[in-house]
Amino acid sequence: MIAAKGICKFYGSGENRQEVLKGVDLNVSDGEFVVILGVSGSGKSTLLNILSGLERADSGSVQYDGTDILRLSDSELTKFRKAQVGFIFQQYYLLPHLSVEKNVRMGADLAGNRNYADVIEAVGLADKRKKYPGELSGGEQQRVAIARALAKQPKVLFCDEPTGALDEGTGRQILDYISKLQKSSGISVIMVTHNQNIADMADSVVRLNSGTVLEVRENGKQKSAYEIGW
Repeated sequence: MIAAKGICKFYGSGENRQEVLKGVDLNVSDGEFVVILGVSGSGKSTLLNILSGLERADSGSVQYDGTDILRLSDSELTKFRKAQVGFIFQQYYLLPHLSVEKNVRMGADLAGNRNYADVIEAVGLADKRKKYPGELSGGEQQRVAIARALAKQPKVLFCDEPTGALDEGTGRQILDYISKLQKSSGISVIMVTHNQNIADMADSVVRLNSGTVLEVRENGKQKSAYEIGW
């Protein structure tokens, strides 16, 4: 379980100091799918980065099963990220000179996972494992990014606008992959998005505004990627 309490984050100093997060509290249960909504500048991505250990908060705590990752040293935090979390971003961040298989293997190697071929097959790219990113469509490249993240066998998958650069059809396909893999593997998924319709797929929905949590609500029934609006 993730328990974040009193998360505050500032950028700049003096007259230019900007308070991005203002005492945010958030709990995420094991195996939960959480969507974080908010307008641009509400603090969504900053919160995601702090929860995942990519950034440090100026105050507060982020506990994973009782361990506060904000108190870890830089080297300990790096080990934590390698062992515990995976990332999917709007930009795919694939290495263009490596094949699909080798891009995914990069994630697998971080966890010592030798069964990464199963992940490539799970996202429907077994027949393109020798292809390079430049030979793939946007949706296929995003599936490679998903496979790379899942090949780490993370306990928590963080997604920052994973469908932001995709058309509706491809976006629905990617969300469907994420949802099905999340359910089959039992990992937690925390997703930031501007698309409020995606919230209908989540177990819990967090709404941010100006660095504070306005609302946390639970969905009684989750919709599939093909049932939500767009």
